[in-house]
Amino acid sequence: MNPSKRIDELIAGLTDWRGKTLATMRKTILEADPQIIEEWKWMRSPVWSRDGMIAVGNAHKDKVKLTFSHGANLPDPNKLFNAGLGGNAWRAIDFFEGDKIDIGALKNLVRAAIDYNQIKLKRKAPSSTRASVPKRERR
Repeated sequence: MNPSKRIDELIAGLTDWRGKTLATMRKTILEADPQIIEEWKWMRSPVWSRDGMIAVGNAHKDKVKLTFSHGANLPDPNKLFNAGLGGNAWRAIDFFEGDKIDIGALKNLVRAAIDYNQIKLKRKAPSSTRASVPKRERR
C-alpha cells in the first residue's frame, strides 16, 4: 500500500478531534509546496519530505505532534514551536484539543524547512556540480 493511502487510513481511524487535526495539518503541508512527498516510516508515522525530511506527524492520546527534523535551524516568527525547544536539531508543535492551526504560519514554516533542505543539499554537492557565482557577487 502506498504511503498516502496509509495516511488516509490513519486519519480515518482517528474518529475524534485528532483525526481532523491531522487531516488539516496534512492538507496545509501539502498545499505549501506541490513537490512534497508523503512517506510512511518508523512506527506508523506519516512523514513529509522534499529534498530531505520536513516533518513527522504523530497522534498521541492527548495531542497531535508535528516534529520538524531541523526545526532548531528554522525561523519561527509566529512562535509555532512549543515542544523540544531545548534540543539542538528538532522542534515540534503539539496541537491539543481545541487548538486552531495557523494555516499561513504553518505553510511558511514548511517552506522554510524546504529552503533549509535545499541549502543543505547544495552544500553537500561536489563543487563541480554547484552553480558558479560570478566574482562580483561573491562576498
